[in-house]
Amino acid sequence: MPYRTHTCGELGSRHEGASVILSGWVHKQRNLGGLIFVDLRDRYGLTQIVFNPDVTDNYAVAESLKYEYVIKVEGLVGLRNESAINTELATGEIEIIAKSVEILSTAKPLPFEIFDAHKEEEDEDLRLKYRFLELRRERLKNNILFRAKMIQYIRQYMEERNFVDISTPILTVSSPEGARDFLVPSRIHPGKFYALPQAPQQYKQLLMVAGFDRYYQIAPCMRDEDPRADRSPGEFYQLDVETSFLEPDEFFHLMEPLFIELTEQVAGKKVMTKPFPRLPYRYVMDTYGVDRPDLRYDVKITDITDWAKTTDFKIFQEATALRVIVVPGGAEFTRQEIDHEFTLLAQKNQAKGLAWLKYSNAFEGTIAKFFKPEALSALQEKLSIEPNSILFFVADEPFVASKALGAVRILAAEKLHLADPNLIAWAWIVDFPMYEFNDVEQKIDFGHNPFSMPQGGLVALNEKNPLDILAYQYDIIANGLELSSGAVRNKDPKIMYRAFEIAGYTRDDVQKKFGHMIDAFEYGAPPHCGFAPGIDRLLMLLLGEKNIRSVIPFPKNQRAEEPMMGSPSVVDARQLKDLHIDILE
Repeated sequence: MPYRTHTCGELGSRHEGASVILSGWVHKQRNLGGLIFVDLRDRYGLTQIVFNPDVTDNYAVAESLKYEYVIKVEGLVGLRNESAINTELATGEIEIIAKSVEILSTAKPLPFEIFDAHKEEEDEDLRLKYRFLELRRERLKNNILFRAKMIQYIRQYMEERNFVDISTPILTVSSPEGARDFLVPSRIHPGKFYALPQAPQQYKQLLMVAGFDRYYQIAPCMRDEDPRADRSPGEFYQLDVETSFLEPDEFFHLMEPLFIELTEQVAGKKVMTKPFPRLPYRYVMDTYGVDRPDLRYDVKITDITDWAKTTDFKIFQEATALRVIVVPGGAEFTRQEIDHEFTLLAQKNQAKGLAWLKYSNAFEGTIAKFFKPEALSALQEKLSIEPNSILFFVADEPFVASKALGAVRILAAEKLHLADPNLIAWAWIVDFPMYEFNDVEQKIDFGHNPFSMPQGGLVALNEKNPLDILAYQYDIIANGLELSSGAVRNKDPKIMYRAFEIAGYTRDDVQKKFGHMIDAFEYGAPPHCGFAPGIDRLLMLLLGEKNIRSVIPFPKNQRAEEPMMGSPSVVDARQLKDLHIDILE
């Protein structure tokens, strides 16, 4: 006898009179004095079961059923009375008249309610300890099913375009990728360590040298980083992609439809702009104060330093730069919100302070008295300010002013609900700086991926100020999230040696860390480029989730622990001895 002939989500009026077997969990039970009604649940849906003492052979078993018991029911499909039809349920026109019931598994009292809508915010560690129970909740279940659907769609898209799915090693070598490595001690080679891959970066470039011109992989990546709402500690997955013989524009054209289709066909949302805008890094930093701006709302940072010089307000007049954002509808913000939220946020982002003016039919605010009417009139004309708006100003160094106002912009949009949740604003950020200045170490560092090709090649590296050199690097962003970094790769050993030299690495350093790469490039390396969108962040975006743990089946908590399995854990002395490791107290 099978455990089931149908699932709990597929039966309808067309099955009237059919003999069926269903198995699943007791979702709800109602004993109405003779008749027992049970909502039976599996991952496909719910079906109502009716136990009648005159029909059900082992009715006493039905009386013993409890919440979350796993049962098997055999019976006939019957139509519900018209008044009992549940239009919100896919199986709401029918019910199963149970002939027999078998308990497959009992369930002890649960550590928290699974389906009570008012009890879904229990302590996170408790929920993660019993994640297998939390995954029964409708939202999380649907998130995991959506994850599988999205990955299946990605694989189909890639393989239809001649990409080859190639797995790369999990045990590899430590490499300066920008985060701490997870190290794995070698038993066979005492004192030596493998590293878990932060990304398959070098392997995928070597696959290009090998002649696999279109590679992809849903790749596990491990980085010892602190957790954030949009970053899973320890491990994550990315769509790792590399191609040969493509210019960046060709690569964008090849990959852009994937994100459009995932948005429209898989998630059922709208794409704001097609084709995706291509925005230079310096432009977005000046205009939005962040390199992953949310473009769904048209609030931009404007430089009004020239206007500031014409005013009598000393703080504005003497500032290196004065920048402003105009927030429509922001006149409703209270003084308490401005002082205790917006101003503190600006200061947290290194601004000395945050000035503001409200505008309806006239300007008002604590600094309004410092300006002559003609200066305010010029400001109104320059910015085309709508009534009921608020203006936030930061007078500081240009980078600081933009960064602080970028954070203020995001907070204002959240408070005013300016972003349409059903809209995805995709964009490419291009022309990243090749280098940046490390204030802590007082040296030039790579600003992005060190394996990227500098714009201008060796000539630029030899003749330009390093901080003025741009790279063939790009990010794909959407709704304030960075989904992926990518680049045209550096395949020229001479350029690679020089690029690393500027960042403080000797030729011996480069040879020691990347000699295998340089050696490979000397055997005929095609031009190649790629990127690696994060699967987990992509899910956050398409599902509208605010926390990455909501789209991962078994996530770590905010302390990088997994309460359910108890990792990380202590291991016994024998294991440590085999690995030639001592634990220092």
